[in-house]
Parts: sequence; C-alpha cells; structure tokens
Amino acid sequence: MLDHPTAESPPLTQGEIDRRVFELYDEYCHGGMDRRTFLQRAAAVTVGGLAMAQALMPRYAAAQTVSFTDPRIKARYVTYPSPGGTSGTMRGYLVQPAGAGPFPSVLVIHENRGLNPYIEDVARRAATEGFLALAPDGLFPVGGYPGNDDDGRTLQAGLDPGKLRTDMANSARFLKTHALSTGKLGATGFCWGGGTTNFLAATLGADLNAGVPFYGAAAETASVPSIKAPLLIQYAESDERINAMWPAFEAALKAGGKSYEMFIYPGTQHGFHNNSTPRYNEAQAKIAWDRTIAFFRKHLA
Repeated sequence: MLDHPTAESPPLTQGEIDRRVFELYDEYCHGGMDRRTFLQRAAAVTVGGLAMAQALMPRYAAAQTVSFTDPRIKARYVTYPSPGGTSGTMRGYLVQPAGAGPFPSVLVIHENRGLNPYIEDVARRAATEGFLALAPDGLFPVGGYPGNDDDGRTLQAGLDPGKLRTDMANSARFLKTHALSTGKLGATGFCWGGGTTNFLAATLGADLNAGVPFYGAAAETASVPSIKAPLLIQYAESDERINAMWPAFEAALKAGGKSYEMFIYPGTQHGFHNNSTPRYNEAQAKIAWDRTIAFFRKHLA
C-alpha cells in the first residue's frame, strides 16, 4: 500500500536518496501535500522513489539517544497557565538534571507537528548537559501530540498561529520563573520551532538570554530592534526557502547592532539535526549541537 511503508524497509543513507525526493519531502513536511500524494509523486519522479520516500519517514524508537530513565535526569510532564493562548492552559515535558539545582533553563520548541519523541529526546539531551529543559506541546489544547506526525501536522495547521505563539511565550516565562531555574533562559527550536525562537527573541526582549534557532524562519524585520539576546543562527546548506530570508534578517541585525553568529552546515538538508530520518547528518549535527551547548553555557552561566 502506498500510504503504509513497511517497518521492514531497509533504511537508506542520505546519499542514496534523489534530491527531487528530498524536495518533495520538504513540501510534504510543510503541509504542501498529504502523505499519499508525497509517496505517489516520489514513486513517479525516479526509479526507486517510493523506497526513498518511505526511508524518509521518521523512525523515532531507533533515534532515541537518552532514555527517559537515564539516571542523569528526571523527566515529567507539567501543566501551567497560558493566558491568551489556545485554551488558557499548556502542558510541557520538563526535564531536570540530577541534583538539587537551580539550573540555567532552555526552552526546546518543536517543529510543525507537536511534541514528538525526537523533541522530547532533545530536551533530555539538554538536561544531561546541566540545563533545566522544557519542551512545550503546542497541541496540548487540542488533545496533544497524536502519536504520528501526519495527524500532528494537521492539528497544528488548524490552530490560530498567534495563540500558538502566545502559548510558546507563556511556556518560556513559566520556565524562566520555575523554582528550579536560575532565571537565565535560553531557547532553541527546529523548523517551526526555529522560527518561533526568533519570534521569542523579539517578543521577550531582555527576558531571553540566548537563542539558537535551527533552520527557522527569520524574525520580522520590524521586530528585530526588540531583540536583546545574542543569537546563534544555524542553517542547512540545501534549504532555499529558509535561507532566502537570511540577507534581510542579517541586514536588520547589523543595523540594530545585535549580537549574533550564523553558520551554514555543508552537505546538509533542512532538518539535518533530526536523527530519526536520513536527512540527519551525524557529523554536522554534532558540530551544531556542540556549538549550541557551548553558546548556552557562555550566556546562561
């Protein structure tokens, strides 16, 4: 069946997947087509295209790097008020390092499909590095991440964008003022979460102490003067839609005298940090993550 790739399909490497299939996958991930259409179009574009498309579907169980029972951390779900958001209440995955704290804090913002297992794993990774991490689930007001990315993407697309971003801003404020937090707050996010990291930098002003957006949409130029936090901006090499926003964003950052660093990672696709699909680039993802942790240690100490 076209819409049900088999679990037995052997994983392919990035180099074995046709660039045109990657482009279709990017369109599919951002809501430009449904899963069946993606698989059909991939099958038509090249010999072996269906297998390539199936290989790009996330394999979350295989991608876990830090167990939720890891003795270095303590993880739990928490709920908190979110005035002005989708429902007035939010839920997030809170992960603290072992020890009494307090700890510098990092908000980990999901992609355009809710709080999936990859993002929870990133929160656990941050906690093993000594940060109190909160990964909010923007889908909580509509039932939470539904267990698969297709339904998650549909649910998130149906939310009011302004209220969803308000939920993320309220999540940041909840984390910053948490009893286990030092009050130093960083934010990182991926794809939609990267764009939201840029948005939060402008919205929170001095309440955010560091931001690390991964391949996220640029902040609106008019909002850039409100940014106070230093930014570490991470881009994939092959990501035309997102990278096209950089020149105007950089010009605004320069004009405002903002503190920022930007890196483009060679040989990478949009989503290269996500280790659940072949878009993952292990070497470049490690460099990007090491830079992220070093940046947070520098600015959240």
